[in-house]
Amino acid sequence: MNRFPTLPRTVLAMALATLALTACGGADRPDDAEASTGPDRMAAARADDAAPADTDADGGAAAAQAGFDVESVPVSDAPLGEFPYFNLPAGYGNPNSPKPILDLDRVPFWTGDRLEWVEGRAFQSLIRAERGKNFSQFELKKNIEHLITSVGGVKVTDSRIPQSALDTLDDSYEVAYSAGHGDIYNNPVQTYLVRRADRNIWVHVCSDTASAGWIIVESQPFQATASLIEVDAMKQALDADGRVALQVNFATDKADILPESRPQLDQVIALLQDDPALALSIEGHTDDTGGADHNMALSDARANAVVQALVDAGISRDRLQAEGFGQTRPVADNGSEDGRAQNRRVELVKR
Repeated sequence: MNRFPTLPRTVLAMALATLALTACGGADRPDDAEASTGPDRMAAARADDAAPADTDADGGAAAAQAGFDVESVPVSDAPLGEFPYFNLPAGYGNPNSPKPILDLDRVPFWTGDRLEWVEGRAFQSLIRAERGKNFSQFELKKNIEHLITSVGGVKVTDSRIPQSALDTLDDSYEVAYSAGHGDIYNNPVQTYLVRRADRNIWVHVCSDTASAGWIIVESQPFQATASLIEVDAMKQALDADGRVALQVNFATDKADILPESRPQLDQVIALLQDDPALALSIEGHTDDTGGADHNMALSDARANAVVQALVDAGISRDRLQAEGFGQTRPVADNGSEDGRAQNRRVELVKR
C-alpha cells in the first residue's frame, strides 16, 4: 500500500522543477557572488579595471577630478633664504655646474590635472649621488618633501604627466630644461608649491633609479627693462651705423608682440612716415637658450611679426624685408641674464 498520498500532476511538476534548480546551484548558494561569471559580474569587473587609480592622496587623481586651485594652498610666512631657497640632502649634488639662474622665464608645472605655466625667476639642476654613495629615490624624495613642507609648502601631486600634456611641450623647453625636468616621459613627477603673500614658489622633481632633476621657479610679475628709443635717436643711429637695435618684447618662445612694445613700434612707424624714401631690413635675434634650429625659426617669425605690424599701420611692404639670425650674432655674453637680454633683440638695418 502506498504510504504517500497521490499528488496532482501539476503540483508534482513544480516540485521537481524546484529540486532541479536547487541541485544546479540557484541564487540561495552562499558562494554565488564569488562564483558568478555572468554578464553583470563581467561588466562590473571591466568597470573596475577602467577606473582610474588613486595615484596620489595629495594630488594625483583627486586633483584630476576637481582641478587644482592655487588659492586653496595656505599662505606661508616661514623664513626663507635667498633664491633658489632649497638645498639637496647630504650625499647628493650636481655632477655638472648648475645652469645659471634666469631672471625671467616661463616654465610648466604639472598639477595633476593640467600644466600650469609659471613666469618668474628660474633655477634647474641635475641631481646625482656623490662618489661613494648609492642613489636612493626614496631618500631623495623624502628629504625634499620634508624640507618644503617644513616651510609651509604642500605637495600638489605625485603622478605621471599624461602623453597628451607632454605633446604640448615644444623642443625648446625640452632642450633648455633637459637637466632639470628629468625623465618625465617614463616616471612620475612631484610638484610642490610654497605660497607666499607676494609670490608663489614652485618646485618640480622627477627621479629614476640613477638620477633626478629639479626645477624651482619663483613667480613674479613682468617688469619691462627695455627703454624706448625715439625717432630722432633711431635716425641718428641709422645715419651713423646703418643699424639700430630695439628691445621688442614677445611672448615667451613665441612671435606674439606684447602690448608694452607698442610705443616702440609707434616710434618706428613715425620714423618711416617721416622719411618715405627709407627702406629697412627687420632682423630678429635670440639668445642661445634652446636649439639652434628652433631659435633660427623663432627669430625669423619675430622679424616677420614686426614687419606685419608695420604693414598693418600703413607702411608699404615694399619698403620692408624680414630675416632671422637666431643665436648666430650675439652682442653680449650668453652666460648672464643681462647678456641674454641684450641678445634677444630686433634690429633695424638701412637698405
